[in-house]
Amino acid sequence: MQNAFSRVTAELTLVIAFAASMPVLAQPTAVDAIFTNGKIVTVDEQFRIAEAVAVSGDRIVAVGTAADIGALAGTDTTTINLGGRTVIPGLIDNHLHLLRAGLTWLQDVRLDGIESRAGALTRLRARAEQIPDGEWVFTLGGWMPDQFADDSSPFTLEELDRLIPDHPVLLQSGYYRTYVNSRALEALGLETESPDWVMRDANGIPTGEIGMAGVRPIANMLPAPSRAQIEASTAAMIEDLNGMGLTAVGAVGCPEDVLDLYRAWAAEDVLNLRVLCMDGLSAATPEDVDTVVSRIADMEIFQGGDMVDRVQYGEGVYQPLHDSPYNVDPAPTPAEFQQWRRIVTEIARAGMPLQVHAHYPDTLDGFLDVLESVNEEYPIRNLRWAFAHGNQLDAAFLDRMKALGLYAAIHPWMITNGAVLHELYGDAAYDFMALRTIQDSGITWGFGSDGTRVNLISPFEILGWAVTGEMIGGRKVTRQTITREEALIAYTRKNAYLVFREDDIGSIEPGKRADFVVLDRDYMTIAAEQIRDVQPVMTVVDGRIVFDAMR
Repeated sequence: MQNAFSRVTAELTLVIAFAASMPVLAQPTAVDAIFTNGKIVTVDEQFRIAEAVAVSGDRIVAVGTAADIGALAGTDTTTINLGGRTVIPGLIDNHLHLLRAGLTWLQDVRLDGIESRAGALTRLRARAEQIPDGEWVFTLGGWMPDQFADDSSPFTLEELDRLIPDHPVLLQSGYYRTYVNSRALEALGLETESPDWVMRDANGIPTGEIGMAGVRPIANMLPAPSRAQIEASTAAMIEDLNGMGLTAVGAVGCPEDVLDLYRAWAAEDVLNLRVLCMDGLSAATPEDVDTVVSRIADMEIFQGGDMVDRVQYGEGVYQPLHDSPYNVDPAPTPAEFQQWRRIVTEIARAGMPLQVHAHYPDTLDGFLDVLESVNEEYPIRNLRWAFAHGNQLDAAFLDRMKALGLYAAIHPWMITNGAVLHELYGDAAYDFMALRTIQDSGITWGFGSDGTRVNLISPFEILGWAVTGEMIGGRKVTRQTITREEALIAYTRKNAYLVFREDDIGSIEPGKRADFVVLDRDYMTIAAEQIRDVQPVMTVVDGRIVFDAMR
């Protein structure tokens, strides 16, 4: 009770201090919209709390008390009464496979966050009943059976045949396993002779389980969507992301033919999500490296789009070093690091930002050896290079990263993959994604989901994990947690820095873009276990209300 009273008292003090620090407008100009009578969590450098925010066009023009902001209203001003609700800056995911997910979003049966097997089966069956017989029922990641409290055993061929007999079924569980029914094996030509990754029983009969080596290949066998399906799915996905509170994403992989769709929507002023692309050429063999190196200088970064832009190179650079936490002994070689060095040296020479996929300690150690050497020739400190994922960053790695000005892009696989990683690594997995060590190191870092296949997307599921250390279903999988304030900063202001937008987005301050989210409960004071249940009721992007479940 005393802690709650102290927190409320501190917040009221911040409101008063924030109002006192506001500039006085001698001749107030009427604004387009006022959001008032709320708890505005600004996430500015002082983490100040206000009562109201005024917007004109796509910009925030004032933040402060309800009385001061109300004085800016004119006859044409729209006033929205927040009714005491909490408002936070628009959430920014620093690593989301957005364009790929948008290809099939409407067809993909998302099992993200479902805590029971019965609930998952109900959702799959409902999809089968909505589509003609023979069409695919599939889900492409974002979940693991371990999240089901009632039964976490693998799906079986017989179970899926019985549940959905008239459709081919493919259920991808992260990048760890895929489960199929008989109709799927038949449709893909895998029921008789097939690769080793099709699991079989003692009699050579397929069990319906696809091993890790087959997860990517079998997903690529699904029928390609039409252009009309892509457009409809992408629009639906953006709407759903807005409903989660996301206003900007670091989009991993941006092929021109799909990116053009986002650009067209931005030109028409109907794109409701900032798409900040991470893209680049990746070499699969030593022979490919020459081609990649010769083409880096021609890549265009920072083309100037407010809603769509390329801002980073990445995440894959040299495929033989693209490691996985599922592989406990990747054994990278000096020759592989030498090829990687050739590519990143050229990226540094070109002065490009870079985000590098890195999981395993031996890989991280080799990468840092290379970067420390490259930095002597082409300084990288001001380029905001980052390691993506960061499963096993310890204090020594963080010190070396900090010396180079590197950023840690943390992607909490533990929330869905925690049980699997504990099975593979034992108690050492408790210190995967060591958030307290990362936070206390002083390094700049932020959150992304790495959705939608290896992990779920929901920012509040991830924020809840960061504060409690619990995966979906409530199992404690992470020893090192952080405060809710630290977690929110990592999902907003710090991610804006990574994509060179810290002067534009990431906090609720005058002069910045009007990107913010109204919540159904107070993120700052609810029990930590309830954070994952927070729901946005309104999302504003560029001054436009793009999601509204409040009015």
